[in-house]
Amino acid sequence: MRSLLALVAASAALCCAGPAEAQSVGQFPFALTREGQMLGAVEGEVASFKGLAYAAAPVGPLRWRPPQATVENSSEMHTAYEYGAPCLQPSMPNAREDCLTLNVFRPFGVDGPLPVMVFIHGGAFVSGTANDPLLDGAKLAQAGLIVVTVNYRLGALGWLAHPALSDGSGNYGLMDQLAALHWVHDNIAAFGGDPRNVTLFGAGSGATSIALLMLSAQSRDLFQKAILQSVPGRARLRSAQEAEAVGGQFVAALGERADLRAAEPLRLLAAEQHLLDQSPRRFAPTMDDGLATEDVAAGFASGHQGRIPLIIGSNDDETGFDSELDIKAELASSGVTIDELRRLYPDLVRPSALAARFYTDKVFSEPVRLLARLHAATGAPTYRYRFAYVPEARRANPEGGQARELQFIFGVEGVPGAGIFSRGDREVANRMRAYWINFAKRGDPNGPGLPRWDAAAGRDRLLLITNDRMASGDDPWSERLDRLAR
Repeated sequence: MRSLLALVAASAALCCAGPAEAQSVGQFPFALTREGQMLGAVEGEVASFKGLAYAAAPVGPLRWRPPQATVENSSEMHTAYEYGAPCLQPSMPNAREDCLTLNVFRPFGVDGPLPVMVFIHGGAFVSGTANDPLLDGAKLAQAGLIVVTVNYRLGALGWLAHPALSDGSGNYGLMDQLAALHWVHDNIAAFGGDPRNVTLFGAGSGATSIALLMLSAQSRDLFQKAILQSVPGRARLRSAQEAEAVGGQFVAALGERADLRAAEPLRLLAAEQHLLDQSPRRFAPTMDDGLATEDVAAGFASGHQGRIPLIIGSNDDETGFDSELDIKAELASSGVTIDELRRLYPDLVRPSALAARFYTDKVFSEPVRLLARLHAATGAPTYRYRFAYVPEARRANPEGGQARELQFIFGVEGVPGAGIFSRGDREVANRMRAYWINFAKRGDPNGPGLPRWDAAAGRDRLLLITNDRMASGDDPWSERLDRLAR
């Protein structure tokens, strides 16, 4: 039990310390941010500060508005031992609207300035949380990094566009991410981090968000490197008209006379779920005049993205437990026949396997290759990968694997939900994590004891991670992906 006397003593020590890096008294880590004095916790070699507010609670009159700054109060002590609430979403009963928080992990007792990694979680823009135990940043932080994980508004609260809202943009979740980056830029030195050495990384919708931020002038100086994992690079942004049509359906489900900013959260969730039951992609970023001005592929083709070092890749199987509707929609929109699928994938027999492989290649593998080619053409260091490794315990019954590499990068073996890791699994995890750490530190994933990872410049080289090996090589799927790109 931490005593009040210890807290008072530690607070006094912090008040006399400079804000350049995190301080500590005994077992208590401290940081002085613009919001006040933050008291963290220590477990093993890592200090954590959880549930830090980077913006005011987006509730009441602030619902469906750009994030607002928190009230500065440097004289008050705040404990940061527990995660904040997940952002409101149908699948989490403990979620709340007051959720614009982030978590900071840093090596305890290590001087800065240290490289910073900021993780944007996925979840198709409607689910997920930075508080997931599988996203614990401690393992990465042990290597001498600051790791930040961010919660942002989801679903209707994050992406609703409607004429009744003052700005109508619908990109509140993206605005939240930008606000979190500003918070990192302004405060991370207080934790020992270097605001001039920030790497953004994320998977799925998190990777899409990062790609959009790479294209946005508003975020251009807030991060210096990026890692896009399982990014659906050819996905099209909704037009304002399409987004407002969805907004109209949402308001109709809520009740035409409902006061949008006064409606009870449970009513919002019920209306959102009604739309998601019809289509899982109802809420997502919208084309606007500021943050999201062009589709990702078009922006990269025009060279509008920041010319920063980039890791980009995907999994050999990007399906999952909730992707059945997405697969059906992709097949329908592509108009591909079963005979054409059999010609593309002669080694597969079952229609479901053919459809899943086509979905993976059409939505992820080929677009990832396209973005890697386009980014490398700007002269920026570009490293592409494909992750096909399956943990040994799951090889008898392999399952879909979107963002499967995340558990290897975060190093969460032993955490509930991560599965049992064998010695071979841990070796792969150590190598993958080392690549990400090296890249965050220097913009190059290569380092001692690691298989050489060739840059993608001018050719389709990529790092292949399979059950048998981890090595750079020419893409064995090139011919197939060429056919899908037509």
